[in-house]
Amino acid sequence: MASARALRTWSWLHKWSSLVCTLFMLLLCITGLPLIFHHEIGHLLGTEVEAPAMPAGTPRISLDRALAAAQARHPERVVQFSSQPEDSQDLWFVTLTPTPAPTDDFHSVAVDARTGTVLGEPRFDDGFMGVLFRLHVDLFAGLPGKLFLGAMGLLLLVAIVSGVVLYAPFMRKIEFGTVRRERSARLKWLDLHNLLGIVTLAWGFVVGATGVVNTAADLLLQYWQADQLAVLVAPYKGRDIVPPAERAPAQQALDAAMKAAPGTRVSFIAYPGTVFSSPHHWTFYLRGATPLTSRLLQPVLVDARTARVTAMPDPPWYLALLLLSQPLHFGDYGGMPMKLLWALLDLATIVVLGSGLYLWLQRRQPQSLAQEAGAALPGGAS
Repeated sequence: MASARALRTWSWLHKWSSLVCTLFMLLLCITGLPLIFHHEIGHLLGTEVEAPAMPAGTPRISLDRALAAAQARHPERVVQFSSQPEDSQDLWFVTLTPTPAPTDDFHSVAVDARTGTVLGEPRFDDGFMGVLFRLHVDLFAGLPGKLFLGAMGLLLLVAIVSGVVLYAPFMRKIEFGTVRRERSARLKWLDLHNLLGIVTLAWGFVVGATGVVNTAADLLLQYWQADQLAVLVAPYKGRDIVPPAERAPAQQALDAAMKAAPGTRVSFIAYPGTVFSSPHHWTFYLRGATPLTSRLLQPVLVDARTARVTAMPDPPWYLALLLLSQPLHFGDYGGMPMKLLWALLDLATIVVLGSGLYLWLQRRQPQSLAQEAGAALPGGAS
């Protein structure tokens, strides 16, 4: 009796957690599929800025020259961030805004790191891929949209766990992998739903869990700033933002940061007064050289006036978890083979979600699906 009651409880959890999140998970799977290949699609569409080919060993200009070239395009703006692509040190992307405060009003200028030539002003939030990205990340609703999708991700994890619990009693009467094609369409889709659900189990849990972590990115970064970063910059409390005219050369600050963390490369630089730094520092976020450390960022705080390193804090565990979750969510760890695997599993998950919705819509039939299948049903379909 207790076992039957527990099974009904798990069945109820699976049905309602699945129903509530299914439409949103379908949206995320559909929008996420092209985002797995966003770099490749950008290259095909010509929207990716690429540095022109030059002989190996071509010397690079100073960071100050690159910043000057970008600011010449928008002299009325200030530099908030600069970054380099993960696969190239031949480009600088410089973000310019009206003030150092967070804003959606920005211009990104791509500068050749060897010649100082401005190669374009890409808009990462425009176009078809930009729309897909915003839908996937926050439903065009900012932080509330991210947190809502995080809640849907938690329901997905509940649906996966409860589906696993229900799978064993369902499979007692048929062999693993059986799809009864000779029976009704409902029964065929039920078998396919269960088979693909088990096949994609680990992937669905990993992508769902990393997606939940990613939706909390803004809150985790804000907590880090209020906690660890606030302690590090406490000696500078009460001082105004160091104006550009009083700052040491940016290249000198970059050299100091790289010397403090040898064997690393620049991911991005947050300038004084911006959201990822303090009013008195450049904060260099450096990536490692190995497949694992290339996903982890080491912050290095450099005094804006003296270009001396003042702190190099180890990222807390929750930021490390976030940084590892972001590329894993889109399959960015193993090159094209892993992206193709991610795409196949994404398509299989779309079938799982769609078939689950179909089975629920077909629940009111003369003969219940449970009677037709001759076994206990995941999700409590009737």
